[in-house]
Amino acid sequence: MVYAYTQDVPIGDDLYWRIIDELGPEPIAGQLLHLCVRRADGGLRYIDVWESEQACGRAFDERVHPAVDAAFGGQRPAGEPAVEHLEVIDARGPLVPAGTARP
Repeated sequence: MVYAYTQDVPIGDDLYWRIIDELGPEPIAGQLLHLCVRRADGGLRYIDVWESEQACGRAFDERVHPAVDAAFGGQRPAGEPAVEHLEVIDARGPLVPAGTARP
């Protein structure tokens, strides 16, 4: 089942790009789409789509949190910005394996 969420993050462009640099060019296993957009108030919002919630959790443990830690100079702030889980009704496109959105 496809897993998707939005997350408003309290960082600016410079820190965002440091995180991306720390992640490196290799694709993240299980990630179908990462979109970073600017909100009307100037903040950043992530829209992420994953093959599954489990794939997302593994990626955060193995790649994302270590990259964020490094971008913050060794220790990211305590807590995680709130995540709004999205109920995926349908997902289509070249990045989405056939049949992953249908229960």
